[in-house]
Formats: sequence, structure tokens, C-alpha cells
Amino acid sequence: MSESQITNLSPIEVRNVEFHTDTQTHSPSSTLSNKPVKVDIEHAVVEDDPRIWSGTKKTIILFIISGASMFAGLAANIQNPANAQIEQQLHASSGDISLSLSLFILAQGNFPIIWSSISEIKGRKLVYLLSIALFIIGSSTVAISRTIGLVIGMRIVQGAGSSAVFAIGTATLADIYEPHQRGTMMGVYYSAPLLGPSLGPICGGALTQGLGWRAIFWFLAIWGGIIFLAFLLLFKDTFRKERSVIYQNVLNSRPQEQQSSEARDELRYISKSEVGGESQTTSKDIEAQRTVITAIKDVKLSVADINPFPAYLSIVSRKNSLVIMITSGLILGFSFSIAYTCARTLSMYYHYDAMKTGLVLLAWGVGSVAGSIFGGRWSDRTLARLKAANGGVSFPEMRLESTKIVMLWSPLSVIGYAWVCQERVSIAAVCVMLFLAGFLSVWTYTSILAYLVDANTGRSSMAVATNSSVRGLFAFVAAEIAIPLQDAIGDGGLYTLWAGLMVVVECMILLVLYKGRNWREASVEREKQKLDVNR
Repeated sequence: MSESQITNLSPIEVRNVEFHTDTQTHSPSSTLSNKPVKVDIEHAVVEDDPRIWSGTKKTIILFIISGASMFAGLAANIQNPANAQIEQQLHASSGDISLSLSLFILAQGNFPIIWSSISEIKGRKLVYLLSIALFIIGSSTVAISRTIGLVIGMRIVQGAGSSAVFAIGTATLADIYEPHQRGTMMGVYYSAPLLGPSLGPICGGALTQGLGWRAIFWFLAIWGGIIFLAFLLLFKDTFRKERSVIYQNVLNSRPQEQQSSEARDELRYISKSEVGGESQTTSKDIEAQRTVITAIKDVKLSVADINPFPAYLSIVSRKNSLVIMITSGLILGFSFSIAYTCARTLSMYYHYDAMKTGLVLLAWGVGSVAGSIFGGRWSDRTLARLKAANGGVSFPEMRLESTKIVMLWSPLSVIGYAWVCQERVSIAAVCVMLFLAGFLSVWTYTSILAYLVDANTGRSSMAVATNSSVRGLFAFVAAEIAIPLQDAIGDGGLYTLWAGLMVVVECMILLVLYKGRNWREASVEREKQKLDVNR
């Protein structure tokens, strides 16, 4: 292979470069012609490429963001054992307590859209620090609150602060790992917040019984402070603007006179490899050749340039992404429903206190963690196997094939849980069904989350943020209707309905598996045509 040829483009000429988020082809002569240069932004050559960092550095990053996601997961459930004490001391109603929980979930689901937009312009580290600082402020204020109104307000602040890691965490993993590694690493990462529904009641119960309800929020504030210091001192930003579609779109949206005045003398470099004058980079693999953009200079973008809604609408307008996000929302809604109603069932019919309830729910948490880890690894193995069988060519939808193995058993485990609770059988049976339901549902979720990242190259944080918004809405609705439905039709009826919804989830995944590639490619072409018109 000959040496790479470097072509220097001015900031205005660089507008003729097409940034493709899908797998692409490009030829050695394309830069010298009047045709746009097609590039694979996923594999843009960048300075200090995070994907070639040492395994130790990557593991440290994974450990830090997993610790952050764990307190984000804990914060949603740790309050539950203290609700009675909060009601008594702050003269609150059960409706006030319910509102503090559901608004927290709603904020945690929707604020990632804002955090994601900022991270695609200013980088990941700044967003982590700002959001965790907000979480610490919210937690500390709840701990000293004297009115339920202030508790509700600061729980919203808590939710907003804890939400960033859910979107930016997966984007950070996409920054440092190649697609064939992401399923496994996302399984490890996502296992941390999954412990929240089980560890939350245990930690909350112990702190409430020993020190009072305020100790819960001091505990969260201290944990947040430790994570803040870890990000400040140990975390190196993984964001590279050359690989961000949102960053490039903001550049292109700047008025030409503003851009030229700020960066008239700046150069962009497009590197392309040649082999005997023939292109050797034709591939539809999601890990395409690393032969693209390098060293895009800053043009002093500000937060004022951030508008999350075009990127949000772009994600939602892709049918494959929208369908997958609905399945994600249903799975999370099921998770919130089962954690909420199971605690109530154990208290009312098995007469368990907070500590015993937490220990039973640990079965759900352990099953979820196991499903996340093993499901992620199976997802990567499936992608590698299908890629090899397809002549070394892969595409994101291949990953969804890994969900088929659990499709029969997942609805059956939910029905099993429904009727062991309804018939008040041995607590051992409840634990077994909780474990299986958690394991099988999260096995599926890990694969679809990795798919969402792979299918939205260059905008992974916004894709996950949009997914968080959809999940938050489904979780909010599930939390609000769970108790009325449980009272009306019992655990048997409620979770038989959920089993039916799990069948719907599986049908939607199969739809994307077989139709998603055509939908995705059509969306990319439509966005390309719209970009050409706006130039």
C-alpha cells in the first residue's frame, strides 16, 4: 500500500464533503473531482484515538461510568423504604410520595436529550462533571428539606443530574470500543444500574432504620462526590469531533460569513489510501476502513449552537430506531412495574419488612446482571458468527439475531411470576421466577441497546438519549398504573398482560431484524438528499 495522500481543504471547500453515518465506499480520485468525498465518520482517523488506548485505560473508564450509572439506578429506588417515615415527618400524602418518584423517573428519562447535545459539542467530561454536580446539589438539598414540596422539586433536580450517565455512558463506550466489542462491554456497563431495584431497598432500609430517611440522601451525595472526583482526576475525554455527525451538522449550519471569519485560515485534512490507483475500500461492514477525516480545527462553537430537536427528530424519524425504542420502553416499564408491585405484594401478603423485601428483590437484580453480561457476550458472538458467514461483511441488524434464543422463554417466565404471586406460593418460587424474568428480559435489552448505537453511527449519544426519553415515558406510565391494575386484577392478571406485551416486543424486534436494514438505508439516503438541498 502506498503512502496516504493528504488533501488540504479550506473551511468553505470542506462543505462539499459528505459525512456518512452508514457504511460507505470512496475512491482515490473523489477528492480531486467535483463530486463530494464519501467518508465513514465512524472510523475517522483522529488524534489520540480512544479506540487504541490501552486495555487498562479503557477498563478504568468502564469502571468509572459503571459506578456513576449505579448511583443513578439506586437513586430511583432507594427512597422506597423511607416513604412512610417521610410522610410522617413532612406531613405528606401518599400522592405526594408517588409524585416525587414518578417525576424523578420522568426527569431522568428526558434530560439526557439536553446532556447529549452538549456532549456532542463540548465533549463528554464537561457533561459528566456538570450533571454529577447537579445530582450532588439535589441530594444534599433533599437531605435538609423541611417540606415535601422542596423534596419533590429537588428529586427532579436529582433525576436531571443522574440522567446524563445513561446517555453519555453508552456513547463513551462507543467512543472507545469497536462494534464487535460493544455488546460485551455494554452488558458489563449496564449491569451496574440493574442492581438498583434490588440494592436500593436494602441500602435504603438499613439507612432509614439506623439513621433516619435523611441519611439516604447524604449517602447519595457522598457517593456522587466520589464519582465527581473520579471523573475530574482519572477520566480522559473520549469525544472526538471528527466522529460526531451532530458536530459536523452544526458546522454546516453556521452562516458562511461567520465560519469564514472565525476559521478562514484553518485547514481540514482528508486522508485517503491508494493501492495502485484502485480503490480497495469498498465495504458494507460496520467496521469499515479507517481512511477518512483527520484534524478538524475548532471554530469556537458555543452552547448557543446546540439545538437537540433536529437530531432528536432525525432519530425518531428512522423507523428502525423508533420501533426498537418502543421495545426498550416496554421492557423498562415492565422492570419498574415488577420492582414496585413485588415490594407491595411481599409486604401485604408475605408480611416482609424492607430488609427482607430487598433480599427477595435481589433475585431480580442478580438475574438482570447475569442477563446483561451473558446477553452482551452472546450478542457479540452472534454478530461475529454472522459476519464470518457473510464473507466478512456485517450490518447492525445482525446483532438482533441474538435475541431469538430467549424469545420463547421470556413471556413464559413472566406468566410464571404472575401466578406464583397470585397463588401466594413459597417465596422460593417467587425468587426463581424473579431471577428468570430479569435474566431473560435484560438479555434482550442489552442486544437492542447495542443495536441502537451501531445503527446510529456518529450520533450514538443522541440515539441513547432519545431512547432514554422514550423509556422514561413508558416507565412513568407503568409506575402510575401499576398499583391500580394490581388492585383491580391482581398480580396474575397484571403480569399475564405484561407477558402479552413481551410477545409484542419480540414481534417488533423480529420486524426490525428483517426490515430494519432497508428502513435504515432509506433513512440515510433521505437525510443525504435533504442535506444536499440545504447546501
